[in-house]
Amino acid sequence: MYELDAAVTGWINHLAGNDALDQILIMISAFGVPLLVIAVIGQWWSGSDRTRTRHALLAAGLAFLIGLGLNQIILLFDGRIRPYDAGVTRLLIERSADPSFPSDHATAVFAIAAALLLHGLSRRGTFFLLAATIIAFSRVYIGTHYVSDVAGGALTGVFAALVVKAIYRPATRLDRFVTGIL
Repeated sequence: MYELDAAVTGWINHLAGNDALDQILIMISAFGVPLLVIAVIGQWWSGSDRTRTRHALLAAGLAFLIGLGLNQIILLFDGRIRPYDAGVTRLLIERSADPSFPSDHATAVFAIAAALLLHGLSRRGTFFLLAATIIAFSRVYIGTHYVSDVAGGALTGVFAALVVKAIYRPATRLDRFVTGIL
C-alpha cells in the first residue's frame, strides 16, 4: 500500500515546476486554512435563519478544534516521516518539524466543510468542501504530505464533525446563549 501512496504522491508532486502554478498552490497551502476560518467567522452575521446558521458555524469551529486535538493524539502513535525526507517529493516550501500523518490542514478544512454540510448548510458546505479539496491537493503538490496524510486528515475532520453533530444540539440553553451573541 505504501508503494501506491508514494507513487501517487510523487506523481502529483511531479506536476510542480510551473512557476505561476507553484506560487498559486504555495499561497493556497499557506493561506487557505486562515482564509476559511475568516470566512466562517464572517458568516456570523449572514443568512436569513441566523440562529440555524450560527449553530452550524459553532459546530464547524468545534469540529475544527476537536479534529486538531485528535491529530495530536494520533501523532503520539504515528511518527511518519515527511515524503520529502523519504525522497518521494521535492519540497517547494520550508521543512516542517512535525510528523506527516495526519495532515492538520486537511483535518481543519474538512472538519469545517463536513460540519456545515451535516448541519444543513449545503451551499456553503459545498463551497467549503471544494476549497478543502483544493487545499488538501496543494499540500501534496508542494511536497509536504503523502496522499494518505491528507486522506487521513480528511477522515479525522469528518469524524470530528460527526461527533459534534451527535453531542452539540441546537436550541439548548448554551446554544441559545452563544448564538444570540452580537
